[in-house]
Amino acid sequence: MFEVIIGLEVHVQLNTKTKLFCSCPTSFNDRPNVNTCPTCLALPGALPVFNRGALHKAVMFGTAIDATINRTSFFDRKSYFYPDSPSAYQITQLYTPVVEHGKLEIDFEDGTHKTIRINRAHIEADAGKNIHDGAVSKVDLNRAGTPLVEIVSEPDMRSADEAILYLKKLHSIVRYLDISDANMQEGSFRVDVNVSIRPKGDEKLYTRVEIKNINSFRFIQKAIEMEVQRQIDAWEDGVYDEEIVQETRLFDQAKQETRSMRGKEEAADYRYFPEPDLLKVVVDDAMYESATQIPELPDEKRERLVKEHGLREYDASVITAELEMAHFFEKMLSQGISAKNAVTWLTVELLGRLKGGMTVATSPVDADKLGLIVKRIEDNTISGKAAKEVLDYLMENDESVDATIEKLGLKQVSDTGAIEAMVDEILAANPAKVEEYRGGKDKLFGFFVGQVMKASKGSANPQAVNDILKQKLG
Repeated sequence: MFEVIIGLEVHVQLNTKTKLFCSCPTSFNDRPNVNTCPTCLALPGALPVFNRGALHKAVMFGTAIDATINRTSFFDRKSYFYPDSPSAYQITQLYTPVVEHGKLEIDFEDGTHKTIRINRAHIEADAGKNIHDGAVSKVDLNRAGTPLVEIVSEPDMRSADEAILYLKKLHSIVRYLDISDANMQEGSFRVDVNVSIRPKGDEKLYTRVEIKNINSFRFIQKAIEMEVQRQIDAWEDGVYDEEIVQETRLFDQAKQETRSMRGKEEAADYRYFPEPDLLKVVVDDAMYESATQIPELPDEKRERLVKEHGLREYDASVITAELEMAHFFEKMLSQGISAKNAVTWLTVELLGRLKGGMTVATSPVDADKLGLIVKRIEDNTISGKAAKEVLDYLMENDESVDATIEKLGLKQVSDTGAIEAMVDEILAANPAKVEEYRGGKDKLFGFFVGQVMKASKGSANPQAVNDILKQKLG
């Protein structure tokens, strides 16, 4: 039996308006190479000027993971050449990063928790983007110089499932802080996975393999599982030392395998030295005070929903896992509806109808409409069954809730006089069954309810029907 050792490096693009060391705008999908200047093109004589906004956001993140904030940190130069890096080096923080020694708690379905240590989170400049078009490779430098925070975990994860729980929690925190849009498809939340195995009970760390730049949680899980199996097979076949070398690999989605990309560089290969063109980075008192006042985070919001609204722990976890979901839920509550009903209609009814990649953020039924549907159930305007018809209709048609209720003829009859007349008619038409019920055949009560609801075409208030029937049947 083997134990899996996983450490993760996550590159988060910060949502500053301008790049890390120049005033070029940060952007996605603009025409290639329009957001560039002598500084981010590394032309001779151009010097970097540090973006304080990136520092502010890094301190916010450090606060969120209960880390040490280094009030004085430094930039270093990491030398390497790739076509998408015009300077042939990257400005980063090796020796003294702004954030160190943090932690993040992941939550398992059985209610248990595990703490994952975070070694550091440092600021660095992003590279550009290589675009391979058949036999031709192109370079887009719009992204070059975009500010990143690289978040490096300790090797504390022991399965692909734990890695995904960690990443989803990290992604959620970044979104709650609003320091990045964390869009994996657009490359603003990129993950490098370090994987190794060892026999259970062994404390030694064996050769780790890095898998770079995976852009979805599903692919990350698959890549880890494929790489773990590759290493186990090599160990069991007696070729571990020959086949498992320290290298960088890519995940091939089509072939569902990892494949070698290049040998993994050591720190010495990068020839790090202090960045000569930048002064030390100082978090002054004003910035520290401002950046450490962070918004409510997922765990805190979950605890508050449990305490204030009596939600189950599991329901509160589902609601708070994503920022958009939490905002949707709280906007529903602003209609004055019960939290329990809001949870059911959001997590069961609405989510069950979201197909084809649709999310709560793109749902045709927004929080105001769904909240009003629930309100119309609670004020007895419509029944729960009718509410589902309203929701189905609104998923396809852009109309108001009340107009839809009227259009579909779903308004519930709560007039006790009208319901009483229907009850009297049903009882008069079924005298034998009335006698059977009064003789002790209690199950016939459901028959009478059904007959009244049928007579009203489902529009009678069920509670009123029950109350009047009980009174009439004695």
